[in-house]
Amino acid sequence: MSDTAQTLIVVIPLRVKPRGGRKAMVTPGVLALERRQDLTLIKAVARAFRWRRMLETGRFATINELAAAEKINSSYVSRVLRLTLLAPDMVEAILDGRQPEGMTLPRLLVPFPATWGEQSASRG
Repeated sequence: MSDTAQTLIVVIPLRVKPRGGRKAMVTPGVLALERRQDLTLIKAVARAFRWRRMLETGRFATINELAAAEKINSSYVSRVLRLTLLAPDMVEAILDGRQPEGMTLPRLLVPFPATWGEQSASRG
């Protein structure tokens, strides 16, 4: 065995990608499996289910009462509450960061199909 120093060069291709205001380095092989967690969307889904539970348990009798307590416009509360109508697989995909490209909160606040089958077909 030789005592001379040897140099080993390892090349790892990286790509810088914005993530929630920060930049993350991602290897190309991981891009296909990469999670795109949209924290704004995740928080909105969680908030929608929390609000629905508050209404169902009688903590608040109306959306207007809930909106006043949360200091938020009742129209916004109504639109966010619609997120509780998303198909379970879509909610799971959002929470896991596997939602389709372009599935954002502003896009989901626009009325979407009420039936889960139509939702799956429309997200294509």
